Amino acid sequence: MKINTIFILLLILTQIGNIQAQESISELSVDSLRTHTIQEVTVIGRQMKEIVPAQVLSGEQLQRLNSHSVSDALRYFSGVQIKDYGGIGGLKTVNIRSMGSQHVGVFYDGIQIGNAQNGTVDLGKFSLDNMEHISVYNGQKSNIFQSARDFASASAIYMETRKPTFKEGRDNNLNLKLKGGSFDLINASALMEHLYNDKLFSSVNLEFLNTSGEYKFRYHKDGGYDTTEVRRNGDVKFLRAEAALLGRINHGEWQIKGYMYNSKRGYPGAAVKKDYGISLFNEDRQKDRNFFFQGSVKQQVTDLYSYKIQAKYANDYMNYVMPPESTVQPMDNNYWQQEFYYTVANLFSFNRWWTANISTDFQWNKLNAFGTDMFNAHFVKPRRYSVLSAAATSISLRRFSIQESLLYTFVHDQSARGKEVADNKNIFTPTLIASFKPFERIGLDVRAFYKEIFRMPTFNDLYYVQLGNRLLKPEYTTQYNIGIVYNKQFDKGLFSSLNYTVDVYYNEVKDKIIATPTSNQLVWTMINLGYVEIRGIDMTLNPNLQIGEFGIGVRLSYTYQKAQDFTREKKENWDDPVIDGYGDQIPYIPWHSGSLILNTKYKDWDFNYSFIYTGERYMLGNNTPVNYIQPWYTHDMSLSRNISLNNSLLRVTTEVNNIFNQQYEVVKWYPMPGTNFKIILSYTL
Repeated sequence: MKINTIFILLLILTQIGNIQAQESISELSVDSLRTHTIQEVTVIGRQMKEIVPAQVLSGEQLQRLNSHSVSDALRYFSGVQIKDYGGIGGLKTVNIRSMGSQHVGVFYDGIQIGNAQNGTVDLGKFSLDNMEHISVYNGQKSNIFQSARDFASASAIYMETRKPTFKEGRDNNLNLKLKGGSFDLINASALMEHLYNDKLFSSVNLEFLNTSGEYKFRYHKDGGYDTTEVRRNGDVKFLRAEAALLGRINHGEWQIKGYMYNSKRGYPGAAVKKDYGISLFNEDRQKDRNFFFQGSVKQQVTDLYSYKIQAKYANDYMNYVMPPESTVQPMDNNYWQQEFYYTVANLFSFNRWWTANISTDFQWNKLNAFGTDMFNAHFVKPRRYSVLSAAATSISLRRFSIQESLLYTFVHDQSARGKEVADNKNIFTPTLIASFKPFERIGLDVRAFYKEIFRMPTFNDLYYVQLGNRLLKPEYTTQYNIGIVYNKQFDKGLFSSLNYTVDVYYNEVKDKIIATPTSNQLVWTMINLGYVEIRGIDMTLNPNLQIGEFGIGVRLSYTYQKAQDFTREKKENWDDPVIDGYGDQIPYIPWHSGSLILNTKYKDWDFNYSFIYTGERYMLGNNTPVNYIQPWYTHDMSLSRNISLNNSLLRVTTEVNNIFNQQYEVVKWYPMPGTNFKIILSYTL
């Protein structure tokens, strides 16, 4: 009760300060939204130099990709690994620089998507139809005007949805899109935007998808690929709806958004050799209902002071069923999660080259569960109260920039049933980022960062019946990065622009949380045993060419990673024996991976070619032949034509994916689709 009172007082004090600041604002003019057709940007506070640029896919380049979901698009970023458990219906999680999906913060329109239960976000739930930008940051964003939560991840993915823009004389925009293709796919979406006046506009986006998820694959039995099966139980049906109201205030802007996702899906089983005794025809089913409501307001009060307030409420339900047909131990579990989040960020712009930010966040999480393997009377029904506070400063000179930040995290867990929970956590973590321009007239920058961060054990790690361990420590990471960025614009000649980046990095993950068996192989528990060292190189090359009326864009990325597990039986004593797989590459991390995107535009025609390569990997920590996973690569192509119809535009696109019908697995025993196609009709009014 005492801790709850402290939290409430913190929230009241931060809110009072911002209310007083708003009262001192004088009336100032606001630019009209209707004047231009280009995308408008509102700058709150002073615009500082980007010290560590992000990897970004945006606008037309994002829409041209042969991708349906955000997870598909992320495959083209260097240093990113996607786990895909088999086609449209499979779970899709992201891992950046081999540190694990729990170390990746996923942000939607500036506010993090949480999952206190298991710490992962299924990126297959997010469509590209309404997406304007996807960016990936290693370390953290260079812009210090952000919430404390933005400082709290080893890496971050930012998804920014489209903000409405209107041509002069128009108050409404409408975009209708229909997709059909392989696996009985029907995917329809509608985007409606309305301008009420120069300070208020709205956006509504609806999407429906239905697919059988059935595709043929070659089944690996003893002796090789000697039979063909059809992937079953991969069907998906979902409805996604978003509504946003956006507005402008004096030297600022605000936004409120509601999001709903409702789906039913099957999880296809592992296609393994028959002697494993595992059924090919898995019957597991999952229902999801996700809802959140979030809002934000930011404003420049004076030349010195700007503020940003964000709040969110999320309510998630999941039902997972393992029927007797697919397992020897049937399961029917229900999970209910709730989250409330509130943050205040305060930016102080002392002059054109020096800024500072102080931000405070409060977050409350709740998990209830009921099911056949919950031992319901013993489940603790955890509640988590988190307070994060960050102080950051940034100095940006002509050729040198530096940013420092310190994050404080306090976590308090409670049980709704009065059971024992994990101890309180009080943790400080620093970050240092720097950038240097060695030559005045050459677009070359040298960048580096050092960051310490951690991830809290999830509710499953700590409290899942017969598995959790409330004594777990947080999992710590230390990141070192140094790299170069070269940018060049050309006034004439073959190239119009050129961008090249190289980053060399070293990461450590300590107290890594792993599962180990206890008295028998059926009952496992979570312990802190892991220690991982990661060494890697990320490279990207983005030349843009202009040959007559042909515009050509190229994006090349390559990653080398050596991620080794140096875990011992007892981390406190380095003389103790090591565990199996000591020094081996950690599971599912390839040594080599890369991608190529080629866009060609001629008048009303667009051609897109993409190639993805993932090298050899191992499914378990022991790098033995039985755990080996072959390299895979895919070739995808699309051709689009824009057709003008009076005041509207019709766009017709044909896609062919996995052109050469390669049989491959991203996750062992979960075969991916062969050659497939898609036809897309998009009508814009």
